[in-house]
Amino acid sequence: MLSGTERATRTRLWSRVRRKRSFASVRRLGIAFALAILWPGPGWSASLAETIKRVKPAVVGVGTHQAIRRPPNLLLGTGFAVGNGSHVVTNYHVVRNHQTPGVAKEYLVIFLGEGENPDRRRAEVVARDAEHDTALLRFEGNPIPALPLAAGAAVEAGQAVAFTGYPIGTVYGLRPVTHRGIISAVTPIAIPQYSSHVLDGPMLQRLRGRFSVYQLDATAYPGNSGSPLYDPASGKVLGILSSSFVKESREKVLSDPSAISFAIPISYAAELLRTVRPD
Repeated sequence: MLSGTERATRTRLWSRVRRKRSFASVRRLGIAFALAILWPGPGWSASLAETIKRVKPAVVGVGTHQAIRRPPNLLLGTGFAVGNGSHVVTNYHVVRNHQTPGVAKEYLVIFLGEGENPDRRRAEVVARDAEHDTALLRFEGNPIPALPLAAGAAVEAGQAVAFTGYPIGTVYGLRPVTHRGIISAVTPIAIPQYSSHVLDGPMLQRLRGRFSVYQLDATAYPGNSGSPLYDPASGKVLGILSSSFVKESREKVLSDPSAISFAIPISYAAELLRTVRPD
């Protein structure tokens, strides 16, 4: 038979145990709830995996070929097929110095497939928009699968996106890599600088005719230039990765540029495509 003091002590102990158990349950529930919000979930991942399978056949390497060079193939960036599958969109800065065959018979090409020995097709620039860093190529041979363009789609901050390209070139062969993230902001390409000494001719031109680009929270690398930025669910292309072009205007004052990435809206590529293939 317990005394009154012993019963009171036992009651306090059980009350303390129940409070600890309740707190632990609430904490576990809170962690589970946070993970449910932050983790994309198997459905989102499965959707992206299926989209990547559709996107990859349309993504190509853009570079040059020179028979006497070792190695003869040089990868400059990424591109993707559009329209009827005979044209490729890429950045203008990728092909700017390789629009016509050189004296050493170096010519522009696209690379198809994956691995150590990708298929090579000769290509030429058929339309360009230097102001918006966009170029349209036509290549020899049979058409390849093309990507649909979301030229009229509204793009907003927080929207999920993915892009596929060649961020490390051909060090391990031609192997496309996909990154995912969100649109961090829709922002002007050029911003007024605090000091006039960083304002050169190209930057002044962009300040006069500035347009909006997509700022991303995913890191892109030089080989990603020209990669398609697309909706993870539908695969429709929203933009073209073009970080180095944009950073010339936005980050010139920085001695150590940030890892922020940018993309050009796909509407400018759609305009180029209409010039060679009227609706």
